[in-house]
Amino acid sequence: MVDSKMSGKGFNHLNHLFCLNEKNALVTGATGILGRHFCHGLAAFGARVAVVDLDNASCNDLASELNDTYKTNCIALACDISKETEVLNLKKEIIKAFGNLHILHNNAASKAGDLKVFYENNSTFSMDAWRKIMSVNLDGMFLMSRTFGEWMTQLKQGGSIIQTASIYGVVAPDQRIYEGSKYMGQSMRSPAAYSASKAGVIGLTKYLAALFGEHGVRVNALSPGGIESGQNDQFVQNYSKRVPLGRMGQAEEMIGTLIFLASDASKYLTGQNIIVDGGLSCW
Repeated sequence: MVDSKMSGKGFNHLNHLFCLNEKNALVTGATGILGRHFCHGLAAFGARVAVVDLDNASCNDLASELNDTYKTNCIALACDISKETEVLNLKKEIIKAFGNLHILHNNAASKAGDLKVFYENNSTFSMDAWRKIMSVNLDGMFLMSRTFGEWMTQLKQGGSIIQTASIYGVVAPDQRIYEGSKYMGQSMRSPAAYSASKAGVIGLTKYLAALFGEHGVRVNALSPGGIESGQNDQFVQNYSKRVPLGRMGQAEEMIGTLIFLASDASKYLTGQNIIVDGGLSCW
């Protein structure tokens, strides 16, 4: 059955569902493995992107790359999202540069600044490392979503907040796949702090979706599965055997879901966790 509202005009109005022209976006953790791809995706679909991460020089390099490639007006801003004063200053800079904000991508995450510490055994995992991870992965998400989400509700123009969670916020890691596994030459495992923080992101997402919904601000999570990014062959093989599609994901394969969540293509979607994991969580 064809909706009577559409019958007279066809579906040509759907051509721009994924268009982000004239939209302002902010991406945290922008210079990381996934962050760079997310920034490129948003800019490619027309958004002006605020590239936000800890290192100002890296942010400037990426913003310049985006501007040269897509002829858009992207900016670079350094911010430690675990610190409230820096987040509040970041808002002032966004107001000065853009005037408003349509898309917030809460993407930053921490490995406690030291892979050896991050991959420590559960029985000896440092509480200092636990707090460092939580301060970014969860506290930072809250500070960013509160500061910018409340502002977006005041702007009365709707908007989309996307929060990067993880498959390990949904299911537990299979510890068997870490036997003989290394990342960047370091023996690896997935710590409890990571799973707990990412599960918290999903819970926070649902809370904020209910809180901001009446103002037309949507809040959703994007949960990637394992992304191939420097793991040794043993891990890639072990992990791939657990995935119905038979392989690990690639960073660029997350872009489509982000654009869907950022754009009007998902304007009736909120409070959801979209899992992009090659099917790992289906068994």
